[in-house]
Amino acid sequence: MYHSKRLSHFDKAGQAHMVDVGGKPETRRIARASGTIRMERSTLKVILSGTASKGDVLGVARVAAIQGAKRTSDLIPLCHPLRLTRVAAEFSAEKRRPGVRLVVTVETVGRTGVEMEALTAVSAGLLTIYDMCKAVDRAMVIEDIKLLEKAGGRSGHFRRRER
Repeated sequence: MYHSKRLSHFDKAGQAHMVDVGGKPETRRIARASGTIRMERSTLKVILSGTASKGDVLGVARVAAIQGAKRTSDLIPLCHPLRLTRVAAEFSAEKRRPGVRLVVTVETVGRTGVEMEALTAVSAGLLTIYDMCKAVDRAMVIEDIKLLEKAGGRSGHFRRRER
């Protein structure tokens, strides 16, 4: 898909740079992202029963998601370090196609959005589930990580339309 807007992380000479947000006003910024990890039905049962040998899988994955949001600028080279005001990670079991869905909401008051923090948080949370359960199910698949919604800032409100 062609977009007429230029990529903001490149200068006129095509060199990567960190976007200057110093002149932007501070506003309330919110982003929600989601993703799913698919697994064997028996693996999901272990997670939901709390009997995994490594402990409370979803509890540890929740902490990992929060930590992932907080450390995004350490992982993604051109992201600004942000003072986050809220990170919430919500898990839901999907039994028809066995798996766990994670939705993360990240908030701040700042000059740039928190989309990358929400996406990184989802990735870290789902990777933690994989790490904690790989001894019993190496065939797990992490899929469909995406931005669901973002609000605040000059570009306005975005909400993904489900297809």
